[in-house]
Amino acid sequence: MIRKVCLFVRILLPTEAGSGTMPSVLLDKLLSNLDIHVEPFSLCEVSPRRRLRLPGSERVMLHFVLAGSGFVRSAAGTVQPLKTCSLAVVPKGVQHSLEPGSEIVNECAIDLDSETLPSVAVISTESAEPPEMIVACGLVKVRYGAALGLFDKLEDVLVENLTDIPQVRSAFKDILAEESDAGPGSESMKAALMSQCIVYLFRRLCESGTCSLPWLAALEDERLARVLDRILQNPADSHTVESLAEVASMSRSAFAETFASAFGLPPMSMVRRIRLERAWKLLEQGDGLPMKTVARRVGFSSRSHFSRAFKRQFGVSPVTRRAMPS
Repeated sequence: MIRKVCLFVRILLPTEAGSGTMPSVLLDKLLSNLDIHVEPFSLCEVSPRRRLRLPGSERVMLHFVLAGSGFVRSAAGTVQPLKTCSLAVVPKGVQHSLEPGSEIVNECAIDLDSETLPSVAVISTESAEPPEMIVACGLVKVRYGAALGLFDKLEDVLVENLTDIPQVRSAFKDILAEESDAGPGSESMKAALMSQCIVYLFRRLCESGTCSLPWLAALEDERLARVLDRILQNPADSHTVESLAEVASMSRSAFAETFASAFGLPPMSMVRRIRLERAWKLLEQGDGLPMKTVARRVGFSSRSHFSRAFKRQFGVSPVTRRAMPS
């Protein structure tokens, strides 16, 4: 009997201020500002001599190997081995495939429907032979301060071997068990389990003292970390490039160039994005605040300016967003 295996986890952890940027302090700060959204997961079964091809997505895709072994191949030609408890992070837009170690004789292609994987229990390469690799496949959004995608600057597939952390495999199995047999508090249980997996992943990424993700490496620059903290803690303040450069103790030109290189956005574009993400959250809460109050709380003095910026960012007006279900 086919079971539908899908999970939706949303974790909003409280923001904490911090000033240190040594790796352990950086990790604490990072985890206290994470916004995690996980779309439905499917079980991908890869049979011998079969390839499962997956398209690029507007979201990051995660593959956690539950059993067996094989490879993940990116469109760029990079081939990385996978084994039980390997976790593969596939950047946005990267076409890739899951395949066994044997010679490929057939290919199965999966399409994304509205940027989600098919909500079925099993995505199979359609073979009578037992699968050589069973993988939990799903789409995820992991953001810092509810605005910045931590995997956004990742260019190729990242694979971490978590075999020595049995808690991760146990957490994934428990998540799937909760999904197939939900009981009281299941949503809270799944959220806690997924949070545990993310903590272990980022510990591994930063355990060498230098975080391997480009975005995390940027946060290790104490000057940039101070600036980002200031924006996240007080998005409605009257920030300017000059005032943020002063926080960083840098010249205006040097700060603007360093910041844009590290985060892929000019400083004031970052300020605007964080303000609009905060506005989205306020509208999502549905507490009936006047639109002018929402605009003012996130740093816009003009409601009309706020509405135009919001629609450019999200494709819908603030009024439309407020009417949408949470």
